Amino acid sequence: MERRETFICNDREQRPIRQLRDRSGLFRWLPTYLVGRHSSPAPGSDIHLLLCVADHFEPRLGGVGHEVATHRVGAWVEGYPRRFGDFRDSDGRSPRHSFFFPIEEYHPDYLDALADLCSGGHGEVEIHLHHDRDNGENLRRTLIAFKERLADRHGLLSRDRMTGEIVYAFIHGNWALDNSDPNGCWCGVNNEIDILIQTGCYADFTLPSYPSATQTRKINSIYYAKDDPDRPRSHDWGPDVGRGSRPINSLMMIQGPLVLDWQGRRGLIPRVENGCLQRSQPPTSARIDAWLRAGVRVSRRPDWYFVKLHTHGASESNQEVLLGEPMVEFHRALERRAADDVHFHYHYVTAREMYNLACAAEAGWHGDVVDALDFRLVAQRPVATRCDAR
Repeated sequence: MERRETFICNDREQRPIRQLRDRSGLFRWLPTYLVGRHSSPAPGSDIHLLLCVADHFEPRLGGVGHEVATHRVGAWVEGYPRRFGDFRDSDGRSPRHSFFFPIEEYHPDYLDALADLCSGGHGEVEIHLHHDRDNGENLRRTLIAFKERLADRHGLLSRDRMTGEIVYAFIHGNWALDNSDPNGCWCGVNNEIDILIQTGCYADFTLPSYPSATQTRKINSIYYAKDDPDRPRSHDWGPDVGRGSRPINSLMMIQGPLVLDWQGRRGLIPRVENGCLQRSQPPTSARIDAWLRAGVRVSRRPDWYFVKLHTHGASESNQEVLLGEPMVEFHRALERRAADDVHFHYHYVTAREMYNLACAAEAGWHGDVVDALDFRLVAQRPVATRCDAR
């Protein structure tokens, strides 16, 4: 039986560091953090905050039945446009949400509903997977079958401009990408990165995984991972995007922020900002500064700050934040900050659009953000009507 996530985004993020050290991946990434540079942008410098919310969207989280799961999806389809449809970023675009849908929870009704939401310009659907004690051939078949179902049955995912291939972004369940759990659980495939590349994955959005022990040494980066099929966790390190040529047979890794939060410390012990949005970690204007300090950028566009956040948005407790007043107030805070600072710009993007912007920055793009959103990949248009065939 597959082992599934039994937490949303584990509340251990909120505890002081000294309470985390025994069971977390803290000491895997902390040395990297301490030797890095994590400072706020210089006053007067242009800032383009590229904001992507990558949702591990699991309607049946907690083992709920179809009726509850359908209600959870419906809350998003009805609530997201109503609450956020009138907000506009610096390009005049409304908020976007990236739904990483778990393969093992597939039901056509859920995806039909999400396709309707996405057809209105409110987001896009990508691929999420929980698996355990798997093997490479089964994983390959699973990924190919699901991406074809999403594309052919629901009009979802995107295509490569040059090849026309159906492509997808990926988040690994239980954070255990490339068999990275120290206990060997929740994956089983040491050559997972190669299989993702071969099945059309354009980028991985799993990280950061802290406080999980699957956390990589590499943090606050957009980089390339190259598989070593003889060992797990091949993505622990890799060359930054935009510094040298892309390694052959490599996968782009787009990480979210992972920094020490001294403002939220208890006494002398800081908390950790890991880009998680949930009931105990609502989005706030104060967190924006921490996300910027993470400095997730591509060197050729130092004014572009890639801020990839993560959540488990299907659960009722997190809907209170993500579809409620905390998120509404967060969008208002972005509006106020842009109005007060002529150098601050913010852009709502999907996972696909964030990847396109990373590719554009790597290529030395000098134009505006909005003109590079379809730089390499273009979204399929979700089907407008629902097919009765199951």
